[in-house]
Amino acid sequence: MNVLLFGVTKDIIGSPSLSIPSTAFVGKKSPRNVGELRSYLGNAYPELKKLTSLAIAVNNNYADDEKEINSFDEIALIPPVSGG
Repeated sequence: MNVLLFGVTKDIIGSPSLSIPSTAFVGKKSPRNVGELRSYLGNAYPELKKLTSLAIAVNNNYADDEKEINSFDEIALIPPVSGG
């Protein structure tokens, strides 16, 4: 599963993308939906939990936690945006 990262999420993880191999879920099923992916990423990268909001897009559409995902989907983490 490949996850595209932007803004502060890229800084937290240290890369513009994150490849999550299915072997990362030994003894468990890979995330079936956005909520499970959000939980996995928060546990693997605790700094992500500190963000006030974190949107996740699946195939170029914002997705809620119930949205089903698979390894072929394009997934992006979209951090809070501020500006002036």
